[in-house]
Amino acid sequence: DMSKKALRVLAFAYKEIRKKDFDESDLVFLGFSGMIDSPREEVKDAIRECYDAQIKVKMITGDSKETAVAIAKEVGIVGKVLTHDDLEKMSDSELEKVIDNVAIFARVSPNQKLRITKILQKKGEVVAITGDGVNDSLALKAADVGVAMGIRGTDVSRDVSDIVLVDDNFASIVAG
Repeated sequence: DMSKKALRVLAFAYKEIRKKDFDESDLVFLGFSGMIDSPREEVKDAIRECYDAQIKVKMITGDSKETAVAIAKEVGIVGKVLTHDDLEKMSDSELEKVIDNVAIFARVSPNQKLRITKILQKKGEVVAITGDGVNDSLALKAADVGVAMGIRGTDVSRDVSDIVLVDDNFASIVAG
């Protein structure tokens, strides 16, 4: 339920220990907590501007399917959803046939982000990838234009990118 509300869900547990070596067995589950990382208000307008300019927008995330769909809906990204498991079952040629209709890729691995990037390029698309983490670095480097987040981005993501956003704002890409 929390994931469907665009919350990132954390589980909490504890264990009393008396020595320095900690082992994760026999933890006592305390509960779940949901964290929200709301998209900036201007993102929805920026995505609409992309669509108006015939720019295809795809969300490629490590988030769960439910969280990704909730966030995508909030910012106006619509289309088919594929997950890590879906991608694992598909050949490159199968993915190439359906990729135009997919708007959301959820729970994907770094190698799957790279695979998506390369398949889009093979289809003749000019691919811009945004990212902030080490897990984005392969796709950022392979993209025609890699765009890293300058504030929250890791050194690796900034180093392999062509552009670094000083304000970490998707709308800045569209304005540019």
